[in-house]
Amino acid sequence: MVPPTVDMTIRSELFHTNEFNFAVAVILSAQATDKKVNEVTPELFRVAPTPQKMLDLGIDGLKNYIKVISFFNNKAKNIIALSEILAAENITDVFPEKYHDRNRLMKLPGIGQKTANVVCNVLWGAPNIGVDTHVFRNAHRYGWVDDADNTPEKVEEKLLKIIPRKYHPIVNHVMVLHGRYVCKAIRPECDNCPVAKWCNVKK
Repeated sequence: MVPPTVDMTIRSELFHTNEFNFAVAVILSAQATDKKVNEVTPELFRVAPTPQKMLDLGIDGLKNYIKVISFFNNKAKNIIALSEILAAENITDVFPEKYHDRNRLMKLPGIGQKTANVVCNVLWGAPNIGVDTHVFRNAHRYGWVDDADNTPEKVEEKLLKIIPRKYHPIVNHVMVLHGRYVCKAIRPECDNCPVAKWCNVKK
């Protein structure tokens, strides 16, 4: 049987209005739910949509907006440090092309490999695979990786090899949504899974 057609459009549930605040939203989403992040970002991005506006808000002002998010103190420091670098380069809401590179992005405060992958995927369609909790868990559940692949970096390396390159830009997005709403950590909804007939995981 032929699997269903794959929608190659990349979407994110994180609220954002430009490239800069999408990166901020991804930083905030680390070890936090998109739902919780989306509760604070619309108002935050209304007053601080650019690096300079974020600096004008200041670290204490920023904390007031994001204090319900996990690890908000450290995230606020990173976002302000990121804003300082970008503002010094006169960057407003769009990253210049030199930052359309994962390794270059990872040199910026608050942006690790997973964050850089997601930003590059969603904004520029880069063929990287961001490995978060959902991707890590279900890659192991499906047997795509094994116990030796015990870090996000190792899981990404394996997934890049076994998943056709044309799907790399959407792997994170598809696996996150599937893991969040269907193939959950506890009590996965196999009866409602659209790809259950192709799944070899023991029920």
